[in-house]
Amino acid sequence: MYRILKSAGRRRALGTIAALLGAAFPFARARSAPTPTKSPQARDAGGRTITEMIGTNGWAGTPRDIAMWRQMGITWGRDSVGPGQPDSPTEAMHIDKTGSQFDNDLPSALLLNNRNGIGSLLLLGYTPPWNATVPGDTNSAPRDVRAWTRYVEAVVRKYTAPPFNLRYFQIWNEAAGKLSGGLPQATFWHGPNFSEDEKRAKPYEHAMQDYVERIHLPAARIIRKYNAYVVYGGWPDQGGLSNFCKWLEYRSPASNERMLDWVDYLDTHYLGVTDLDPLYDQYVKNGPARGIWQTEIGDAYMKDPHFIAEYFFDFAVWALQRNWNDPNKYVSMVYHWDGYEPFRLTHRGPPSRTYNVSGKSLIVLRQTVSGSLASLANPLKFGQGASGSGVRSGNDVVLQVNAAAGWRTVTVAGLKRPSAGTLKIEFIDALTGTVSAPDALTTTWNNDGLQLGFRVPDRVNGAGNDPPTHLAYIAVRPLA
Repeated sequence: MYRILKSAGRRRALGTIAALLGAAFPFARARSAPTPTKSPQARDAGGRTITEMIGTNGWAGTPRDIAMWRQMGITWGRDSVGPGQPDSPTEAMHIDKTGSQFDNDLPSALLLNNRNGIGSLLLLGYTPPWNATVPGDTNSAPRDVRAWTRYVEAVVRKYTAPPFNLRYFQIWNEAAGKLSGGLPQATFWHGPNFSEDEKRAKPYEHAMQDYVERIHLPAARIIRKYNAYVVYGGWPDQGGLSNFCKWLEYRSPASNERMLDWVDYLDTHYLGVTDLDPLYDQYVKNGPARGIWQTEIGDAYMKDPHFIAEYFFDFAVWALQRNWNDPNKYVSMVYHWDGYEPFRLTHRGPPSRTYNVSGKSLIVLRQTVSGSLASLANPLKFGQGASGSGVRSGNDVVLQVNAAAGWRTVTVAGLKRPSAGTLKIEFIDALTGTVSAPDALTTTWNNDGLQLGFRVPDRVNGAGNDPPTHLAYIAVRPLA
């Protein structure tokens, strides 16, 4: 089931594709990274790079897939683990498969990730039919919590140990009660009064307490016992942030513990970058959470060819202003890197996998913003018909601009002309990487800083947007 609403001028995903006993990752397999050495989970602290925050759902299954992930700058993957004990509490525990139908080998995918510097996030879920409080419903609360903890213990014990050495585990997916978007029960957390017919469904009155006490706290204790990190189970965008905060701060009557005290990384789905401000201010700036992830972004939003490049550039600008002191502090994962729809990052073929527009835009972003990142302290003053933001990437200043066709201007206030050497300034199409002819740029240095004029082509790369605009980079690169 998949739906889109228009709200406050932008689309919001109301749901995801439900898959039996799976994590809603229909084409799961692997993921790519900058260098084939150690994974992001073990990288040393230092200058941040934009690739550290780029992830996707699924695993890359072949060397060719890995190469394509590396081209796009993807350094994280996320998928399911199971199927656990799907048929009976007496059967052997099965935790070596992944994917929506648990038909792909998980250990080989994780080892491939490790060899190629890719971080792996394992999603723990859901309830086997025989243990469901809603008969046969794998998205419902378990009747016997011990069955859930047996599964979690088996997964975490195995995959935190060599040769896997995983440290990041996500508990469930999009568990919530009544949603501010209108649904009486969340897509992946069902209880009494649930019905697939929304008109007949009623709210799950104890949704929060049952999730905290039956799912989150038991799993989180096991994860931390193995010195691993707890990633919250992806709060749905239509759930409302104020409602999310209530869940995080809910104190279990049984144990007198808040769920928040057993969360290392907050996680939401399909929110805009600025929507994350309240979570940072309340829970990350001074603790207790270590960071903020979004383990699902994109999807049908990527029908807008500008979406994914704008999102990650904005996310980097945002993170640089919020103490991005750890490579794993801020991560977002595209849903999905692989598929048949033209808005996925790649088209799987036949005859062979190719990049879609969104995937190409990630390649251009990685190539253009390739250095160690720092905030751009210089204010930007855009003329009419243009807007944007900027970062420092190594020795470069890179602006991402969104503008209407014709000549546009921007001033980088206070930027000083280098006393030695020369500058190379380029106007780069954000979707194709095409560099405009030199006469598409004018430069003027004065006491105000660097004044740039740039000619946006008549045929803009966001022709289908309202209004049509062009997404591009202006790169100011010093030459010795």
